[in-house]
Amino acid sequence: MYENDSTDEKSWITPFNVVAGLIVVIGLVITILRFTGGLATVTNLSDYNPWGIWIGFDLLVGVALAAGGYVTSAAVYIFGMKRYHSAVRPAILTGFLGYALVVLALHYDVGRPWRLPYPFIVQQGTTSVLFEVAACVALYLAVLFIEFSPAAMEWLGIKRARNLVDKLTLLLTILGVVLSTMHQSSLGALFLIAPSKLHPLWYSPFLPIYFFITSIIAGLSMVILESTLSYRYLKHKMDEVYLKEKNDVTLGFGKAASFVLAGYFIIKFFGLSSGNDWRYLGTGYGIWYLVELFGFVALPCVLYAVGVREKNLVLIKWTSVLAVLGIVVNRFNVCLIAFNWHLPSSERYVPHWLEIGISIFIVTLGILAFRFIVTRMPILYTHTDYKDSH
Repeated sequence: MYENDSTDEKSWITPFNVVAGLIVVIGLVITILRFTGGLATVTNLSDYNPWGIWIGFDLLVGVALAAGGYVTSAAVYIFGMKRYHSAVRPAILTGFLGYALVVLALHYDVGRPWRLPYPFIVQQGTTSVLFEVAACVALYLAVLFIEFSPAAMEWLGIKRARNLVDKLTLLLTILGVVLSTMHQSSLGALFLIAPSKLHPLWYSPFLPIYFFITSIIAGLSMVILESTLSYRYLKHKMDEVYLKEKNDVTLGFGKAASFVLAGYFIIKFFGLSSGNDWRYLGTGYGIWYLVELFGFVALPCVLYAVGVREKNLVLIKWTSVLAVLGIVVNRFNVCLIAFNWHLPSSERYVPHWLEIGISIFIVTLGILAFRFIVTRMPILYTHTDYKDSH
């Protein structure tokens, strides 16, 4: 029985565990340095560059890649695509861990992390876009926790509460979509207040729309990537239903990603036209902009389409890697590379290796948490007591 196979009779001394253990130990050491010596001890942040890789990667990228939760839930529970039901719990778990780690990462980036609740309980900043982002992320994290809780309660044998939460599935899904739409777009709106700092090729009044659409692309691609990695390393935890639907999920989400990428490419083209910024395309920044637009938007769009048409699952899976990388490139361009573009190179921000170490540490914590939960709770299989509940 899948649910009883909670522990593997294997040695703890494996290459993965050794590497992960070293990363965790080093990350804890850097954490001590950060909270005893301050930001200046472990970062290259400054008044000119207050947002570094912890915001660019841990927040902007993390929130986008965690979008698989609301995308998959909406597809199954709102649009009635029940054939993708097996992908819901892994996507919800990935989203929940992603948002939880975003909140954890914020404690490193904020100078006084103990004051994070202040905007809610001391001085409400209701006219601030950042306040709206914070409120929506906090609320959506709570929603994701509730959506994830049935798996934990099935594992713990808490049936009554589990059945109650199950009845709230549609309501939670709608609330999750609304909150996600608000904060995913608002993250892009944050940069609307800095037209003189963000390069004209990336600055656009459509930034909120860009961020929302790319979150959908990230969510669809992450579901494909997570499914591929889970099958590669956790196949023994999957039941027949998950294994049967796995290929349908890959093909269906690949097809959807291709359409969304095509729409995003068209909107980006219109955004470039409305800004009349063609003259910048011949510069170094312009060439890099075209690399992002054609190499990480148009190319994965075509590859997804070809993969779906030919039912080439391998091509779709590798394209999901390219699409996820494209989201990382886009967020880095907006937050780091094309930000403060007018400053001389000597004053530009370059992340400290300890900043990168913390980011790797946080990602490793997410992977370890995902593996711990999946090997114990009914995420990749249906609990025997609830076979007929879906």
